[in-house]
Amino acid sequence: MLQQFNFVEIFSSFMMMFAIIDILGSIPIFMSIRDKNQDIKPMYACLTALGLFLVFFFAGDALFLLFGINSASFAVAGSLVLFILAVEMVLGRDIIKNEPTGGGASVVPVAFPLIAGPGAITALLSLRADYAVVNILSGLLLNIALDYIVIRHIDRIQSLLGTNLIFIIRKFFGVILLAMAINMFVNNILAIIHP
Repeated sequence: MLQQFNFVEIFSSFMMMFAIIDILGSIPIFMSIRDKNQDIKPMYACLTALGLFLVFFFAGDALFLLFGINSASFAVAGSLVLFILAVEMVLGRDIIKNEPTGGGASVVPVAFPLIAGPGAITALLSLRADYAVVNILSGLLLNIALDYIVIRHIDRIQSLLGTNLIFIIRKFFGVILLAMAINMFVNNILAIIHP
């Protein structure tokens, strides 16, 4: 396991998940939820999201067998979803993301779909084609820890960064995610064409 431990893979996994989860870009949504007097429990929301991620991550092989696909094909499909999410972030248009719904704010919409949304789950499963499991899970845990810190200190972060900087961060990570999606597509489409 120590031989598989790779800081570059951890950082890449972390960055991809960070860009998709876009916790900083969700700050206005969290503020809107709190303005409606809905309580957000940061620990509960993050543990629920982590549970969802782990269930999908470890059930991925069973899903591949069930539908008769391989990890490279899934990674190509995932890269297309990530590409659309990146375009959303860069252009500021909602194509996939769900609108927040009422009731149970810690689970819906915070844990799902804001943290463990379809794009993030797809990315997590797609990463299995390129990275070691220990590195992907390390990147995921770092993201969940960061999500907890952001949600816990939402007021302080918003006043510290300001609306303009949050907007710039969202656009920057949209471009990073776009590049990562293209890289994932190219690597895995070659694996399908030339097995």
